[in-house]
Amino acid sequence: MTLEISPGARDALQAWGDHMRALDGAAENTLAAYARDVTAFLAFQAGHRGGPMGLAEIGRLRTADMRAWMADQRLRGTGGRSVARHLSAVKSFARWLSEREGFDPTAILSTRAPKFRKPLPRPLAKDAAKDLIETVGMQHDTPWIAARDVAVVTVLYGCGLRISEGLGLTGGDAPLADVLRIKGKGGKERLVPVLPAARDAVERYIAACPFDLTDDGPLFRGARGGPLNGRIVAGVMTRARMQLGLPASATPHALRHSFATHLLEAGGDLRSIQELLGHASLSTTQAYTAVDTVHLMETYARAHPHGR
Repeated sequence: MTLEISPGARDALQAWGDHMRALDGAAENTLAAYARDVTAFLAFQAGHRGGPMGLAEIGRLRTADMRAWMADQRLRGTGGRSVARHLSAVKSFARWLSEREGFDPTAILSTRAPKFRKPLPRPLAKDAAKDLIETVGMQHDTPWIAARDVAVVTVLYGCGLRISEGLGLTGGDAPLADVLRIKGKGGKERLVPVLPAARDAVERYIAACPFDLTDDGPLFRGARGGPLNGRIVAGVMTRARMQLGLPASATPHALRHSFATHLLEAGGDLRSIQELLGHASLSTTQAYTAVDTVHLMETYARAHPHGR
């Protein structure tokens, strides 16, 4: 693909990535995905327009060129969510490049992404979350491993952490303080309160763990002492949720969704929940208002005399 893109365009892509890394704190995986998306877009335009895509050619793209690219995406069977992500990357690059090169990016920026329905988060009911944590502790005959599994899922649910954040805790984080400083996506830091249940679960795990938990080593260890793999946690939860008859959506990430939804149900405000989850945009957190509304309507239908 890169053979159809001029050296100047490749250099611009690199500079754009450096800009997002330095100013926006974008994660490396995000930068790599954006670079692939824009590279694929420019490669298509090179074939569509019949020549290599340089900086001048990017500045001359018109609405018809964008429509042709969107049509090609549909013919390839690319889903609406993926097309929207690709277009977002292209727009971000075009906006930055137009300021640098002085061209009008309207044709690119005015292109509309296909509509798609964002799926709602799939949280667990409060009783189901409690039952799941208890059942996770029954999945292994080795006491310290069972205690570890309970500690991990309790921390994920009790603190609303991503699994990568939970497994990123080190021995230096223990014993857990009242507040954890978590580094999330894009290197953004946030403070997360620690519930007594999470602290106690980690203490029971530490007391049983046969390995030396050094300050700079992982807190949660695998059976042989190395860092615990997230797939192990997912596997344990799969066995537990099957025993309980819970849906396939009962994954480690569902514990984070449950944390947010249960806070909202208890009267938590969106801004505070946004901070606790480490969402960059409030719109991401607002998905939980829809979940809460669904819960409210289900309760109404069950309880109100005219709800049936």
